[in-house]
Amino acid sequence: MAEKKQFSTFFVDGLFFGVEVEKVQEVIRYQEMTRVPLAPAVVQGLINLRGHIVTAVDLRRRLALRERPSDQLPMNVVVRSDDGAVSLLVDEIGDVLEVDEETYEGPPETLSQRARELIPGVYKLKDCLMHVLDTGKAIDLSNATEPAI
Repeated sequence: MAEKKQFSTFFVDGLFFGVEVEKVQEVIRYQEMTRVPLAPAVVQGLINLRGHIVTAVDLRRRLALRERPSDQLPMNVVVRSDDGAVSLLVDEIGDVLEVDEETYEGPPETLSQRARELIPGVYKLKDCLMHVLDTGKAIDLSNATEPAI
């Protein structure tokens, strides 16, 4: 019997992503953010999550995708890390999906080099590909040095 994994899913610039359910702390609607001067461009700001200050990383910028339209508010997928919670800003929240391990394969050749660093592989679903996001690499800002304008 094929092993199954559960993923919390979301969309970023039309692409379908999944994060292993056990890495997700919570999913919440848009939160007001405080800008951080001189922070890398991928850091959209800080949010207050019930008294805890959480860094919000814009996945569109992290994956070198198009900027989010100004009339579209991002949603937050809050993931756990060794350093505490970090919010990934996404366009739309999906469902929790259970996928078969046998449908997993490496990242498509069509992904940019920057995206390939954060996406170790995909699951082939019935009518789309689910890109698996490596949350550890997505929230690692050690190589995201260019400050926001």
